[in-house]
Amino acid sequence: MEQRDVIVIGAGPSGAIASALLNKQGWKVLVLEGQRFPRFSIGESLLAHCLDFVDEAGMMPAVERAGFQFKNGAAFVRGDEYGDFDFGDKFTQGRNSTYQVQRAAFDKVLADEAEKQGVEIRYETRVTAVDNSNAKPRVRAVDAKGAEYEVEGKFLLDASGFGRVLPKLLDLETPSNFPVRNAVFTHVADGAAPDAFDRNKIQVIVHPQHRDVWFWLIPFPNGRCSLGCVARKEFFASYPAPLDERLKKLASEEPFLTRVLANATWDTPARELSGYAANVKSMHGRGFALLGNAAEFLDPVFSSGVTIAMRSASMAAGLLNRQLRGETVDWTSDFEIPLRKGVDTFRAYVRAWYDGRFQDIMFAKNQPAGIRGMICAILAGYAWDEANPFVAEPERRLDMVAKLCAA
Repeated sequence: MEQRDVIVIGAGPSGAIASALLNKQGWKVLVLEGQRFPRFSIGESLLAHCLDFVDEAGMMPAVERAGFQFKNGAAFVRGDEYGDFDFGDKFTQGRNSTYQVQRAAFDKVLADEAEKQGVEIRYETRVTAVDNSNAKPRVRAVDAKGAEYEVEGKFLLDASGFGRVLPKLLDLETPSNFPVRNAVFTHVADGAAPDAFDRNKIQVIVHPQHRDVWFWLIPFPNGRCSLGCVARKEFFASYPAPLDERLKKLASEEPFLTRVLANATWDTPARELSGYAANVKSMHGRGFALLGNAAEFLDPVFSSGVTIAMRSASMAAGLLNRQLRGETVDWTSDFEIPLRKGVDTFRAYVRAWYDGRFQDIMFAKNQPAGIRGMICAILAGYAWDEANPFVAEPERRLDMVAKLCAA
């Protein structure tokens, strides 16, 4: 029976960050990753707060050398209406910029850095069973050659993202309270002129006839972009074409995208992610904790997924270090409750996006003074700063300001 201090399932951003932080504290960490890196993953537009955790894990120099697209904010488009946020104008102190990344390359940079720091990562290794009934959790794994073995650890962190290994194996899944939405997306050589749009910002574009249908346009270096459309399953059912043709048809209905992508080369097959919103009964249990998307995923509209994943990794690593050193810790009060505070802030904004309140605020001509900086802080990822009224009382503030803007 192999023994480790900590077993981490998944080598994505939360797994790489958590394992590196625990390794720095002297703990023996084993990461079991089901795929071979680099591999495709969605979630390409990072928020500024992400880099706080990259820096904490000692990985910033490698990320800075990687040549990712600079990002300093977010822009929103609805017909001929346009509004943008610059992270330098936010309410909360913190970073003013970040990157837009091809996740295959970004995730590999983080995982490689964790390995350089001394973390052991086993790729193409699937976790097929977990036993947490004893003092030390035990996992059964299968490697690329089909060999099966078991590893025992003092604690288990699930950083498996959409794979949601522990929620499935331990019956932790519970339905999300969001409607079932799908995302259809691809990468294109956009062929856009240098002044066609602001390549330093993600572009979030509202469908001209359907306010709850939207597109993302995420610029990369070398004239490439990630393009996606998000809508309910029923909406996509009204476009019964192959994914590539469906996405082209939808993009052609939106004037901004029609202009920007007029000379685009559609050279990558489209993909679809269906029913991505997820939740769990609890973010922790006997001998384990869930990180990032393994616990909950809201929606891609505000690009919050990687930020939540990295923050959960940092919080869990700090708490687990204390526990392994003999302290008594409370995973509910010290991990789940504070983590959910920020998640619930993002949740309020996702709701406000789809019910129209956020759009009413974003495109209003008479925005109340000061609110842009407070909202900008959340769009930069600082959704845990309760000094910000739009974090402390997100629903009430959104309701109040949306009504003021509509008056």
